Amino acid sequence: MNPHFIRALVKRAVKRVVIVVSCSATLSWAADPVEKILDVGEAKNNAAAQSQKKIDQLASQTDAFLQKYKTANKQIDGLNVYNNRLQKQLDDQNKRLNDLDDSITQVTVIQRQVMPLTLRMIEGLEQFVNLDVPFLQDERQERVQFLKDNINRSDLTTAEKFRQVLEAYKIENEFGRKIESYEGRVDIDGTEREVNFMRVGRVALLYQTKDTQISGVWDQENRSWVKLDNGEYRSAIQKSLRIARKQATIDILKLPIAAPEAVL
Repeated sequence: MNPHFIRALVKRAVKRVVIVVSCSATLSWAADPVEKILDVGEAKNNAAAQSQKKIDQLASQTDAFLQKYKTANKQIDGLNVYNNRLQKQLDDQNKRLNDLDDSITQVTVIQRQVMPLTLRMIEGLEQFVNLDVPFLQDERQERVQFLKDNINRSDLTTAEKFRQVLEAYKIENEFGRKIESYEGRVDIDGTEREVNFMRVGRVALLYQTKDTQISGVWDQENRSWVKLDNGEYRSAIQKSLRIARKQATIDILKLPIAAPEAVL
């Protein structure tokens, strides 16, 4: 083979190897920036993803804080309303306390006035019982004595003593509205006799002996007993006693009742 031809083939092969090496170097040099660019892009994407995750977390936290803030505002509004209501109640209680303080201050003055009034009322009641129609005298006088004994008791309050006096007045007031029958004794012609009393309020007080033979009526003007005509009033008094005992129905009766006098 021709030596010149062989030398030419070797030169061509060397050129191709040089070209291939050159291309490989060029490709290798060109590939590095691309990979770097891709790496930078991927890093940016990762950073963006991390940033977005942080943004999402911050957004969630912000929403949570916002809800807590709204809830706290509602609670504050509710507490303000509640506090305003409590303040009004406190103002009212303070006013009541001031009123109570004023009342307590006046209690001593009232007690000083009530006790003399109670004493005067007991004295007035005693006089009234002594001057009134003499029915249930023992019971009524014992009630007055009970009040007089209690007035000096230290274990009873002034209010309780006054209440007892009012109760006694109430009982006396009720006597004027009712009719009743009860047993007792009357001095008739110097002899005490057992009798049945018939009381018509404070209008009339009559008696009739157990044998129904003697009847009488109390004369308030002369403060003495007056005998009655037994033939005229005997049956009427007997029937009135039965009515008072609820043994007979109410009826019109002829009884000796003093006529009212005009007060000048």
